[in-house]
Amino acid sequence: MVGRDSEQGGIIRAGAKMVNAMSNCVVPKIVVILGGSYGAGNYAMCGRAFDQFLAFAWPGAKCAVMGANQATGVLTTIEEASRKRKGETIDEAAHKAIYGAIHAAYTEQADIRHGAARGWVDRIIEPHHTRAELVDALEAANQGWNYAQPYKTGVLQT
Repeated sequence: MVGRDSEQGGIIRAGAKMVNAMSNCVVPKIVVILGGSYGAGNYAMCGRAFDQFLAFAWPGAKCAVMGANQATGVLTTIEEASRKRKGETIDEAAHKAIYGAIHAAYTEQADIRHGAARGWVDRIIEPHHTRAELVDALEAANQGWNYAQPYKTGVLQT
C-alpha cells in the first residue's frame, strides 16, 4: 500500500506524468501481464483504455479491479450491511459463508482466463515463449504502424 512517505515524495505527480506519457505515446503498446495486475496499476501500465496494440498474459496471471482479499473484505461488509438492513442477523457462520462465497467468485473472475474469454487479453502465452511472442508482436507492429503521428502531451508539471 502507498503510504504517507510515498505521497509526500510525490507519487501522485509521478503517477500523473506516467499516465500522461502512456496515454499520449504514439508507439505500439505491447502488454505482458506476468503476475497480478490490479486497479490503478493495471490502468496506468497500459490498461485496455490506453489502446493496447497487443496484450499477452502468462497462465498464472491475475487481472482485476482489486486483489481478491481486498475486494472480498469490502464486498463482504457491503453484503452484510445490506442483510442487516433487511433484518437478518449475521453470526460468525453467516459471515464465513458470505466471505467464502464472495472470495471464491472474485478469485475466479480475477483469473486471466476470465479476462481472455472477454477479450481483455489477446493471448495467454507460456512463459518460456515470451521472447518469441514479443518478437512476433514487434514484427506485426512493423507491418504498417503509423509512426508519423505527432507526440503531444498535455501539461507536465515538475
